[in-house]
Amino acid sequence: ARSAGGRFLVRKKKEVEPSMPAQVTNYQCPGCTGPLHFVGASGKLECEYCGASYDVAEIEALYAEKEEKAAAAQQAAEEKAAEKKETSDGGDWDTSGFSDDWGEEGEGMKAYSCPSCGAELICDESTAATSCPYCGNPTVVPGQFAGQLKPDFIIPFKYSKEDAVKALKEHCAGKIFLPKSFTNENHIQKIQGIYVPFWMFDGEAEGDAHYQATRSRTYTSGDYEITETRHFDVYRAGRVTFEKVPVDASSKMPDDHMDSIEPYDYKKLKPFSTAYLPGYLADKFDVTVEQSRERADQRCQGTLDAALRSSVRGYDTCIQTGGSSSLQRGKVHYALMPVWMLNTKWHGKDFTFAMNGQTGKLVGDLPMSWGRFLGLFAAIAAPLSILGTIVSVLMLR
Repeated sequence: ARSAGGRFLVRKKKEVEPSMPAQVTNYQCPGCTGPLHFVGASGKLECEYCGASYDVAEIEALYAEKEEKAAAAQQAAEEKAAEKKETSDGGDWDTSGFSDDWGEEGEGMKAYSCPSCGAELICDESTAATSCPYCGNPTVVPGQFAGQLKPDFIIPFKYSKEDAVKALKEHCAGKIFLPKSFTNENHIQKIQGIYVPFWMFDGEAEGDAHYQATRSRTYTSGDYEITETRHFDVYRAGRVTFEKVPVDASSKMPDDHMDSIEPYDYKKLKPFSTAYLPGYLADKFDVTVEQSRERADQRCQGTLDAALRSSVRGYDTCIQTGGSSSLQRGKVHYALMPVWMLNTKWHGKDFTFAMNGQTGKLVGDLPMSWGRFLGLFAAIAAPLSILGTIVSVLMLR
């Protein structure tokens, strides 16, 4: 039997992106001219000197004229990119909207590099960069802020440094094989909030898939229990429009850590503004769009596969046996995502933990106390050995 289905269409409404925010040299407190720091808990810019707090929109409104110019330039770039025609095989990802022109805003930024792991970081001039958030190297030297690609979007930090410390404690709690000394608070050597670069891909995927599915039922007939299995040849075809499929653009961030702390809530994406940077570092991408192409294609293909598979319902088993697809590549966006990096040392070994600065999800490997493991194993094995001996004696009698 062939299941009903046929073609289907899944479309997301196009999100209307707000205009790009102001390009400013630095954000200062209107009351005392002190540097403003974005605090995730309150969602506002706060002054460490006079204690005043402001909404981001309120501060950006002070630079309305520059905002309008930036928005006009961004809109012109996007309109130009929209006119670009794709080739029949899907073409390349559209990166025509990228810009390294930060204007006057770039004068208030600094660049740093780590001679140990090669990380390149940027931040506003009020942020003190004293060590590398990836390898913990205390020697982070100033560099030339030039040619830095300006992000399109950013997700601000929601969780604080104190939240990251608390999350690490909770991550260690209840793990009986964790060495007791590792749980001491002083093992945390460096905690740094860092915005990790991401490429975000728009496009469309179209294809079909064949499945072998079964549906079974069991019933009793006289003295027999009968299982009846029906087999189905299932076919699905459709088209999926996707927006902002994320791919990590930093080679320094461990891929397993980055994948594990996903997902982010991309509905909270905001147009990039340096107002969110004070107090944090921002990693410069070192994995290009071209180098990310294969992974982006795989994720887009996975979006189509998941959409087709989700339409096959009412079966006990379902195995895909074939299919085909084509990808229409579209716009690429550059975004920064918030991550807390926690570096620790224990018995001469480095341990790195990463926490999603928006959701609070923390991941990282922990050491094992082999003494505790062997002790517990011996405690369990001894009673079992005695029980086995008793059973053997009884059987011999």
